[in-house]
Amino acid sequence: MKSLRFISAEAFVSNAEFARKSLGGVAHNLFPLLFKASYLLEQAEVIHDLVENWPLIDFNMGKLLGTTVDYEEDLSYRTCSVCLESCLTGLRDYVLNHPSPYMKRLKVVDLTGIKDVEVQFCECKKTMGRWTRTQLFSKLCLELLVYLQQTQCNPGTFEISIDVLIDLFVTERNYELVVQALLKKCYCPLKICCVAFRSDNLALQKFFYIIKLIDPSLLRKLEIVHNVRLEMEHLDILFNSIHFPLLMSLTLPARTFNVRRFTAADEQMLINIGEKMGEMTQLTELSVPFSILTGRIQKLLSPLKTPLKMLDVSNCSLNHADMAYLANSFHANHLEALDLSGHDIPDLYPSIFFKLLRHSSSVLRSLTLEDCNIQDTHVNMLILGLSPCQKLQEFKFLGNPLSSQALKHLFTFLCELPMLKNVEFPVPRDCYPIGITYPIDDASLCRFDRQKYVSVAEEINLILLQANREDVKASTPLFGSYDAAVHETNNELGAYLIKSFKETLEKLNTSLNKMS
Repeated sequence: MKSLRFISAEAFVSNAEFARKSLGGVAHNLFPLLFKASYLLEQAEVIHDLVENWPLIDFNMGKLLGTTVDYEEDLSYRTCSVCLESCLTGLRDYVLNHPSPYMKRLKVVDLTGIKDVEVQFCECKKTMGRWTRTQLFSKLCLELLVYLQQTQCNPGTFEISIDVLIDLFVTERNYELVVQALLKKCYCPLKICCVAFRSDNLALQKFFYIIKLIDPSLLRKLEIVHNVRLEMEHLDILFNSIHFPLLMSLTLPARTFNVRRFTAADEQMLINIGEKMGEMTQLTELSVPFSILTGRIQKLLSPLKTPLKMLDVSNCSLNHADMAYLANSFHANHLEALDLSGHDIPDLYPSIFFKLLRHSSSVLRSLTLEDCNIQDTHVNMLILGLSPCQKLQEFKFLGNPLSSQALKHLFTFLCELPMLKNVEFPVPRDCYPIGITYPIDDASLCRFDRQKYVSVAEEINLILLQANREDVKASTPLFGSYDAAVHETNNELGAYLIKSFKETLEKLNTSLNKMS
């Protein structure tokens, strides 16, 4: 619902030429209203000029585009390329183009509230993801410095200092540019303040270098994800050499830990890492997928002084003792998001798992149980375990061998969870050829009866419709949930994988030649 003020703001900015000429006479407290209206209508030139002439002390994208009194719709999910580029260039020109820099009030710009999602509703349909935002802002900072050095500016321009809070996403392709911007940030009026950092496809030496440049004392979120060959000894060095006092969220790459090859020294190293994480008193989110942590979860998590709200231990080969620790730990009562994918829950530790669910039920919002060998005979037990989880908003259980009938039975129950919004369910087992084995390999994943699947999906949607739950989105993303970062950099990721495969073949060939 739009207020009369917002409708008036839309009318004002819809004529870009008139709006740009009239900004000088607009009351300062109307700039946020006009910014959101301009963003909604994708009025790039007006957005640029609003930011260039921003009269307030702070500029917070999340608050400006989020739910407001005048217009409830949240626009922070629109990563519109046209709008974001206009916003960032307007910020650069804020520094350059004012005749009276002493009158400037802007001190803090917060770009962290932008959310990258799969479906965009902007008319241009062109998105600017986190990697591209990192690239563009770094480029603008360097261009700004060059301009200031080559042009005779008002001396007061050099006294402008604006902290720009930003989520950086660095890969091999934009590494050099970002490093240059970070090295020169003390000279630039726009000060890069990295509060979240993601690294993919980056050599370990480069990762260690750039992580020191970003000022780790400000970092709240650290994601080291694909093709950064960080192993336990490197993590130990990282935590011993750098302090992360504000870190709230930590994601580590696959195979960071592998207890199958542990020595006595490795056991002590794991304890040291746990203790270092315990010193991070703000840490509430931990993701360690595809590590082998059998029997070691307690050593890793028990030193933590703050309860975890998010835990991803998917495909970590947890045993009964690990699950028992999780169920009985102080983390259990605070877990809002939990991923236990890749564990044979029904056979290995059903009672302990449901104890964990029961303890977290009052706060649990997201549960992921992909490839957990949940079969038809387990559905009633699963329903019993999920019944107390009345705040559950998201449930993902792809890759489980469930029949069409079992899925329909489960969805009939899921309709009763009042907060549920998103469900990712598997292709029914009976849509695949007889004899299919689970977990299904990638080659066989798409070999199912599509017509039968569509029929089942329609029946599931009918169940939701009859229960007045059109608000629930039910889908089957065959290759997993949408990852905005991977989607944006998939070409680079693919090239890296091909390069790694080629290097492996060359090493194998060299070894064979030596043997012969």
